[in-house]
Amino acid sequence: MSTHPSPTPDAPKGPFLKRFKPHQLAIGLGIFMGLFTLGSGIIPQLTKWHGTKEPAREVFDGIPGAMQVAFYTVIPALLIWGAFAFSQRVKNWERGAPDRRRTTKKNISRRLRDFRAGAYMQTLLRDAGAGLMHSMIYFGFMALLGVTTVLEVDHQLPESLKFLHGRTYLAYSFFGDLAGLVFVIGIVWAAARRYIQRPYRIRIKTKPEHAIILGIFFLIGASGFFAEAFRIAESGQPDHEKWSFIGYPLSNMFTGLAEHTLTQWHQIMWAVHVVAFAAFLVLLPITMLRHIFTSPLNMYLKDRERPKGAMRAMPNLTETSLESFGASVIEDFTWKQLLDTDACTMCGRCTSVCPAHATGKSLDPREIVLKTGEIMAASAKHAHVTPPLSTDKEITISANSLFDRITAEEVWACTSCRACDEICPVHIEILDKILDMRRYLSLMESNFPAELGNAYRAMENQGNPWGMNQGERADWATGLDVQVVDPGEAFDAEYLYWVGCAGSFDDKNKKVTQAMAKLLKRAGITVAILGPSENCTGDSARRSGNEYLFQMLAMPNIAMLNGMGVRKIITQCPHCFNTLANEYPQLGGTYEVVHHSQLLEELIASGQLDVSQATLEERLTYHDSCYLGRHNDVYMAPRKVVGSIKGIQVVEMPRNGTKGMCCGAGGARMWMEENVGTKINDERAKEALSTGATRIATACPFCYIMLDDGVKAAGVEETDVKVADISIHLLDALEAGDRALANPATPIAGT
Repeated sequence: MSTHPSPTPDAPKGPFLKRFKPHQLAIGLGIFMGLFTLGSGIIPQLTKWHGTKEPAREVFDGIPGAMQVAFYTVIPALLIWGAFAFSQRVKNWERGAPDRRRTTKKNISRRLRDFRAGAYMQTLLRDAGAGLMHSMIYFGFMALLGVTTVLEVDHQLPESLKFLHGRTYLAYSFFGDLAGLVFVIGIVWAAARRYIQRPYRIRIKTKPEHAIILGIFFLIGASGFFAEAFRIAESGQPDHEKWSFIGYPLSNMFTGLAEHTLTQWHQIMWAVHVVAFAAFLVLLPITMLRHIFTSPLNMYLKDRERPKGAMRAMPNLTETSLESFGASVIEDFTWKQLLDTDACTMCGRCTSVCPAHATGKSLDPREIVLKTGEIMAASAKHAHVTPPLSTDKEITISANSLFDRITAEEVWACTSCRACDEICPVHIEILDKILDMRRYLSLMESNFPAELGNAYRAMENQGNPWGMNQGERADWATGLDVQVVDPGEAFDAEYLYWVGCAGSFDDKNKKVTQAMAKLLKRAGITVAILGPSENCTGDSARRSGNEYLFQMLAMPNIAMLNGMGVRKIITQCPHCFNTLANEYPQLGGTYEVVHHSQLLEELIASGQLDVSQATLEERLTYHDSCYLGRHNDVYMAPRKVVGSIKGIQVVEMPRNGTKGMCCGAGGARMWMEENVGTKINDERAKEALSTGATRIATACPFCYIMLDDGVKAAGVEETDVKVADISIHLLDALEAGDRALANPATPIAGT
């Protein structure tokens, strides 16, 4: 049994839509387009409306009636066939479980914004070169389609309403040639990039269908120009056709040919143009060209009810009647997750930023999407459906099991950094698929790395993955003025300081907690801690698929916090921050959660924390935490904190912000050994050291541990490069300022 009770997509449904399934609507739309196209060919034969104003152009001038009949027969038939073929893909999505993606008054503006960002190529243009190339093809093709549509609209109108003549026709001719030129250049650029430049992420997935698609597109553009050139030469090269700035110069090549020869070649080029377009219609539903429709749809559906840092909610596992959890077969994914596989453009940007893939692990995010699509296509019972991208003949798929193509090693290599989701230009949700498969492996098969089992037992028995005595949680506060509250007492502090397991037990991160306590005291902020009553939030359990253990940890925490009346929480761990803010509301715990970088930024900006004397004459680089940045969009707060220090020179690593590289500890990887390829933290540490910084700043306890270990593995001592949390760097600067005030330099006496 699936974790999801119903396979019916949860899409917006009005009275009309309730009667039809999505695949039926696709068929209906195709039939409408086919009949409309057929009607547009029949109506002019009945009305006989022709324009008389010049300059203008007669539609189908020089094209025999038989060829016109063939056009208006073949194209409508292909449109209807294409709709039926595409509907088979939509049927595959319908196999998925529900997913709440309704369009409402609250989200319509966000949906339209996301759609515009995709339709206007904004997401693709994050990679300037590839984005510009793709934009030239896309906008060039759409403009050419618009040019053809305008000509057909004018063709249907009576003489008094025809508009495609005079200056309008001249502008139309110029625009048509411009669109064609942009389109052809884009195609040539794409071919050169794929077959000459050959970047790794493109080269490894290049298939014969790519050459066929590019060839047909080029043929559409080139045959259009040559058909135009022969038509102009056949009509005697009238001056107004000079506005066709590509077709007119080309026509000079053919002026010496006999009139009947020009007519024949005009017809041949027109036929080639139409056949190329027909080939495009054939390929549209059965190759990666389908993303012309599916990608914009996927972009429109980006907005969802849960925050992007939250995993999908599950029912209370102690009460549910469900017998299987997570995803092991196609039907366990939602219809939106299955749509993702057909929306993929195979660009490989996700692969290019994956830290696991970059360091030699088996995980390739693009392969997760493509393999899911392969299994979905191969296991379709209703019809033969092509996979997202053609596969090798040796690959056979005998069932709808995801693990028929995806290995457990791939799934466990993920650090859940969300880099793949963030960079995807069409908003495919790759991480959700990986985490859903982890849920199945962990809960149903107990198929997880052995060392992760140690962390599970520690969380279950000691309340923390470090396996430390809970009674020692507040030991870091010895000698500091920190209030430890009992859950049974009234909570009267302004904030609850959720220290977290690392901040309580790890020797490095205890210094972060102590630094924060001192900074908060300087700012006059009253906080209290739970000490031994604080349990792990369960982030590592949930990210590794053990939802049962997560709920076992989270529910008592929520009951305790709610019982105490806690409303505001400070965290120094982005993983705790994300879980408390984004995932505890799924279980009834809603709080105002602030990360310590955000609080410090606010205190500095308001002057409540005086940093006027804070000084460090050093070079510093900041490492973005994935769970603070990509999961929660907090990028500037940590930078503003360290940037407030006088004398500091802040430099960025090559990969920063939304493109920052993971430290390697997320997704419970903190508790697993890394035995394949280069260690991710070593790779990131080298990048940090390459900046020449003498200080490396973090804002996450896992990042602190991983980068400090990576710097030491590179043979660099702490005396040369200090790795520490932003709070430690800030406190160092404040204390340096205090010492300077207490011991001012002795002035040099005058002579």
